[in-house]
Amino acid sequence: MVTRGVTHWSSRLLAAELGVSNFTVARVWREYNLKPWQIQTFKFSTDPELDAKIHDVVGLYLHPPERAVLLCVDEKSQIQALDGTQPNLPLRPGSPERRTHDYVRHGTTTLFAALEVATGKVTDRCFDRHRHTEFLAFCKQVARAYPRRELRLVLDNYATHNHPKVRAWLQQHPRIHLHFTPTSASWMNLVEVFFGILTRQAIRRGSFASVAELVAAIRRFVDAWNARCQPFAWSKGPEQVVAKARRTAKPSTARAKP
Repeated sequence: MVTRGVTHWSSRLLAAELGVSNFTVARVWREYNLKPWQIQTFKFSTDPELDAKIHDVVGLYLHPPERAVLLCVDEKSQIQALDGTQPNLPLRPGSPERRTHDYVRHGTTTLFAALEVATGKVTDRCFDRHRHTEFLAFCKQVARAYPRRELRLVLDNYATHNHPKVRAWLQQHPRIHLHFTPTSASWMNLVEVFFGILTRQAIRRGSFASVAELVAAIRRFVDAWNARCQPFAWSKGPEQVVAKARRTAKPSTARAKP
């Protein structure tokens, strides 16, 4: 048996290489709690302002400003309008839902969303692209949705969020303040939790014959979400998050209140 170049070892393959039984290999893995079939990814943040940004954002989550609205803003780009080449076969007793392996791409859309942390309400808009032009248009929409209120926006470090035209507009609207998460730490933005729920419940298993149909489905989901939304709660202090960010694990720090 040729094992040179193998990067994923099964118990049988390793047993053959070592000249022992696969039961022996499985027993050793079990005794030492080794699970070579599992893998996790990690990414270090190299942001020189890591600690300061974590304390800033987590401080807002744990102690929201009393006279300001705290919003988590981001874009979910390149959402694909995928449609199966044949209609899905519905779930039946003893048989799962069935769908064709191949599909047709009808285009993409980018969803911009602003999650109000205190209520869970989402302000949204879909665009064909996600340049600074679209981001600025969405910021103006958010400003109209919360007139005469101080706004605190939590964002990631995407270049469009710090474009000169965006900065110029912010100077003209001093009631709006931006707070940036550290680089490689998009999980600190609570709107990502909403994006995950949207993907699981409205997009991943959907079939969309056009981008317009996809956008309409997103719109319906957001309307239903806003009718039943709940506040979001952040569960860890800044020092805990800093410790996590300096290690390899990605912390689960946010949840929607039941």
